[in-house]
Amino acid sequence: MDFFAKLADNRIREAIEAGHFDDLQGKGQPLNLEDDSHIPPDLRMAYKILKNADCLPPEVVLRQEVVQLQDLVAAMPDEAEKLKQMRRLNFLIMKLNMMRPVSPELLEHDLYT
Repeated sequence: MDFFAKLADNRIREAIEAGHFDDLQGKGQPLNLEDDSHIPPDLRMAYKILKNADCLPPEVVLRQEVVQLQDLVAAMPDEAEKLKQMRRLNFLIMKLNMMRPVSPELLEHDLYT
């Protein structure tokens, strides 16, 4: 840890021990961590329905497939098969890029991966 991180950590511990965080508004209440500001307004309701039904948006499913295929290709010893899978990977990436624009934050968000 660098100096500033240690200093911040010590100050936070001192504040906790002194009880400065005991009377905060919302203490004991669950946090609302759902921020849908990165989702286009016209897709928010549809994505919320998909999420509540444990279904992933098509862009996210395709992105997961791309990541899995990238890992597979990286570990392939056979050059001929590797080339074949790289062509498939390029096609999937092109398909992903042609889909409706989606915020990169959505694709990388923990809830969808």
